[in-house]
Amino acid sequence: MTDEDRIFLDKINEFAEKELGDIDPQKTHVSEQLERLRPIMQQLAMEYAMPVEEVFIKYMDLASEANVAADAQFRAQYGDDDVMDIPIR
Repeated sequence: MTDEDRIFLDKINEFAEKELGDIDPQKTHVSEQLERLRPIMQQLAMEYAMPVEEVFIKYMDLASEANVAADAQFRAQYGDDDVMDIPIR
């Protein structure tokens, strides 16, 4: 991920934290979540001279890439097991 991609992703994530912080994503329709993200998507569309749909697609791609990287880092730190070895007292 390039530095510009990271900035792009961070802008959306920061906005999402403020705008969607009070909702339960499991109980809120995706369409409502996207509607609440529309202002940042439109802002980035204007800033990067691209359609809003492309902003959304780029965001989804970058978010997936970031999740894969975070998962790889977690596995490198804690191992590949699905179960963590936590001592029980």
